[in-house]
Amino acid sequence: MPSLTRPSRQTDFARFSSSTPIVIDNGSSTFRIGWAGEAEPRVSFRNVVQRPRHRSTGETVSIVGDTDPPLMKFFDCTRSALRSPFDDDVVYQFEYMEYILDYAFDRLGATSEVGHPILMTECECNPSFSRARMAELLFETYGVPSIAFGVDNAFSYKYNQKLGNCGEDGLVVSCEHGTCHVVPFLKGQPVLGACCRTNVGGFHVTDFLRQLLSLKYPYHTASITWEKAEELKKEHCYVALDYMSELHTFKNNKEEAEEKTRYWQLPWIPPPKEELPSEEELARKAALKEKAGQRLREMAAQKRSQKIAGLEEKISSLEELLEQLDEADEDEAAAILGRSGYLSPQEIKSDILKCTQALRKAKGESNGNEDKSDVSGADKYPLLSVPDETLTPEQLKEKKKQQFLKTTTEGKMRAKQKRAEEEALKEKQEEQRRAENPELYLEELRARYSELSEKFEQRKRQKVGGSHTNGNHSSSGGVGRGERLNAAQKERMRLLTSAAFDRGKGEDTFGARDEDWLVYNKMSKDNDDDGNDDDESELVRIASKLKEIDPTFVSKSEVIQLTPEAPKYRPLTAEDYKISIGIERFRCPEVLFQPGMIGIDQAGIDEMVSISLRRLMEDESVKERLCQSILVTGGSSLFPGMIPRLESGIRQFRPYLAPLKLVRAADPILDAWRGAAAFAASSKFGKQTFTLADYREHGENLFHRYNIVYTL
Repeated sequence: MPSLTRPSRQTDFARFSSSTPIVIDNGSSTFRIGWAGEAEPRVSFRNVVQRPRHRSTGETVSIVGDTDPPLMKFFDCTRSALRSPFDDDVVYQFEYMEYILDYAFDRLGATSEVGHPILMTECECNPSFSRARMAELLFETYGVPSIAFGVDNAFSYKYNQKLGNCGEDGLVVSCEHGTCHVVPFLKGQPVLGACCRTNVGGFHVTDFLRQLLSLKYPYHTASITWEKAEELKKEHCYVALDYMSELHTFKNNKEEAEEKTRYWQLPWIPPPKEELPSEEELARKAALKEKAGQRLREMAAQKRSQKIAGLEEKISSLEELLEQLDEADEDEAAAILGRSGYLSPQEIKSDILKCTQALRKAKGESNGNEDKSDVSGADKYPLLSVPDETLTPEQLKEKKKQQFLKTTTEGKMRAKQKRAEEEALKEKQEEQRRAENPELYLEELRARYSELSEKFEQRKRQKVGGSHTNGNHSSSGGVGRGERLNAAQKERMRLLTSAAFDRGKGEDTFGARDEDWLVYNKMSKDNDDDGNDDDESELVRIASKLKEIDPTFVSKSEVIQLTPEAPKYRPLTAEDYKISIGIERFRCPEVLFQPGMIGIDQAGIDEMVSISLRRLMEDESVKERLCQSILVTGGSSLFPGMIPRLESGIRQFRPYLAPLKLVRAADPILDAWRGAAAFAASSKFGKQTFTLADYREHGENLFHRYNIVYTL
């Protein structure tokens, strides 16, 4: 995990002579720079560049290394990303490399030109093009007098050889940020022709862990950043000695798996608890509620009084109108009715009766049964008792309408009474059948219930459009409109079509004849559902009967109601913000041994040792001597269990009982820089460098044959 503080600027740059070399460990993860002969680098930071925009000015700035939270609050980083000058441990973006070198030399204390020899580390078999561009950048931009390039793994091996951790002949297994290398050493010098490389490293382990946790907890993706995944990797990940057996442990042994599981608690703020209101608060709310209720009651009383006054005024005006009609002759009465808008005195009396009932209701007086008897047929249909000779054409139409309504109402009452009598008779007959043979009666009820249920469901399917066709398929694969209509709907459509056709022939006279009202009654939408209502009421009646006889009976409507409801909203708890890291602890580092897990078809680090030994054209005794001094270095070598697992994997490619010894570097992260600093401080360093004149004379051909001799 990178630090959150930026390195401070050194103040003793002028104290060092121009012959003192500057040592740069240009790692793909961390950039380290310092002076030759010192034990620690002066400046270290992440080898990345970020180019955010300033929030106020909109100007793009370049920020190198770790981000400083107090500084980054002034910049918008949503549209910028961390950019590295490396691609598989090879520098290819020299624009970003220049930003990084500017920042590094500034932190070291340089003001204008550097003016010191440079020793810079690089990866094994670095391309000549990358070396040439780096040398050109250092010579032309920073005024460096001489440069030397060396392999970081070789410096780490030589430094540990000096400490006695490895011999003169041996192997170095380097697990770095972006790649892994295996380099054999003979007589203290690396045999680069036999080295092996895999493009998998600590970066891929971190990225794999971030992806797994993001897929496991998609609602916490914003919290699982790359930096946090790097921290979790360093704290909790380990290398399993046997990957498959470790998987079976997590699958079968829950207790041991729980012991090996680690948890990361995300920030969680519990929702505020609802406090019960105090007695004063309850009293205040009750007073406000009572005040609002009193206001509504006053408004209702005012509205009721206005309604009562309006009705009384209307009744008095209608009574005065009746008195005028009684005192006037026929001609004056016709004129008074024409001005008032009424057709007859009976209609005025009917309106007075309605207003009187509304007035009693508004005053809250009880109407009683005597009020219902007041509304006689003569009051509801006043024109029926008036001769046709005394009525106008408009009054004749109104009389026909009232006659039709009266006939329809009386017919409905007679039909209702007849149905009640039929239902009573049917109930009596069913009780007799039930008493005679209860089992047969129950079977008949169940059969009738199933028949009505199927009929009801079929009618519902017809309304939404069923899958049954009679050969008339629509373009969408469904049925035609006519095939989804029942008989009553088809009859209505026929009547509407004929009525529209007749209307188009000339004047619209629909409603002038008595037959038109019969057609209107047939076209009423309510008539379509008469059969549906009867079937539904019959279904409900049979269901109640079945429940009465069979207590275990459950109707289909109740089955639908018993279906479980969707889960309601549950408030989030601290458990929802807890991220568990179990299998991911050893699954992510396993990509170093099985790169195919992340889609990279290359060898693992244990197999790389065998490949490197095969490339080494030496006899078996030399290979045995090399395997007795294997140094494991690099940041990814710090995983717990790395050495035992690597030793177990290498033994699978070596002869039976062949000697094998692995040792981890003293400091896998800083040993490369310390070895380079010790090499730059030696007297032989000046013979390993090349100057600007050499570069201009030989060009890129200089780097084809350039290799330093590693001696400490």
